[in-house]
Amino acid sequence: MLVLFSMGEALAAKKHAFPHAGLHQLLRPMGQFAICVRNAMTLNTKTTPDYPMEELKREATIGSMGTTSVRSIPVIDFSDYENRRAQIADDLWNAATQDGFFQVINHGISLEDIDNAFAEAKRFFALPMSEKEVFKKKPTVNAGWEYCSQVRPSTGTPDNKESYQITLPEMDNLWPDEQVLPGFQAKLLQFEEDNWQLAMKILSCFAEKLGFEKDFFAECCKRSSPGYQCTLRLIHYMSMENAKPEDFKQWRAGAHSDFDCLTLLHLREGEGGLQLCPGNEISSNAWTEVTPVAGAVTCNIGDMLMRWSDDKLKSTLHRVRMPQPGEYLGPRLSVPFFCQANREAVIEGPEGKYPPITAEDYIYQRLHANFVQKHK
Repeated sequence: MLVLFSMGEALAAKKHAFPHAGLHQLLRPMGQFAICVRNAMTLNTKTTPDYPMEELKREATIGSMGTTSVRSIPVIDFSDYENRRAQIADDLWNAATQDGFFQVINHGISLEDIDNAFAEAKRFFALPMSEKEVFKKKPTVNAGWEYCSQVRPSTGTPDNKESYQITLPEMDNLWPDEQVLPGFQAKLLQFEEDNWQLAMKILSCFAEKLGFEKDFFAECCKRSSPGYQCTLRLIHYMSMENAKPEDFKQWRAGAHSDFDCLTLLHLREGEGGLQLCPGNEISSNAWTEVTPVAGAVTCNIGDMLMRWSDDKLKSTLHRVRMPQPGEYLGPRLSVPFFCQANREAVIEGPEGKYPPITAEDYIYQRLHANFVQKHK
């Protein structure tokens, strides 16, 4: 049977690896150096797991360092969206099919609101570990807080981060008390909705290009549905200040593709490290640096949409490297919005390249592969 590490088990594993380390050394507050334990909390990597999905088999092959490559990142202007929609749709399609990723500007989400979302993330991750553990993510549910528990098939090791997932139907008892973080829930619920609105604009353009109705993905991702699965995620990559040289040989986030339809990623200027590789160039293992630009939203295609498009839209491979000499070493924050179809939606492309699967089963299999860490 496959099970997940609880926080208690994670601490026990860390204590086994570092028997002389106190609790304060194992779980550090935001802003202090911490490195996820690699040898005690990893998959058995002596043999490659027999993943059931093609996306996971592909992901398991991209863990090496590879090379860097300079590629242009298309920037698509969403100003006057309704009147310019045909041109914007062409620009999106060209970027997604030729480059695999793109950034959007003048998209309707204000820089103030983006900055406020980062401020709320900073407040949450500054809470004591004991308080965050109250909101601990449950197995196979994409909501709540996790710490160093996401293991990528590409690396077999946990990402050096903690995160807090907001998936609306799953948030019972997972919101911090208003007295602890006043305004946290209200601000992030509004930010989640704003991102959903932008994602629907982008996906409506892709829907028509694929021969679907304009509102096809809006129906598949309806916010009012109890099966709603879109997720807003707050991510804190631990500070690398005072780290040892060998710690920089790891990844902040191992190479992967997202298992949604579309990801909208908010980054802060000065906190780089994101690298992308177009899905149609996976064999090159060549990665392009993405420089954060204030207000710009970096977008990438996910595996759900790759299936729905019969591979016309390839999902984007990406990873987060460690800081390099001379770069900022402090904590790194990012706020992605993952647009995922509702549980009941059936993912099936017009040409039937992949067998049909419900979005619920699809997400379950991907979560299982990413968060399962030991066998019993």
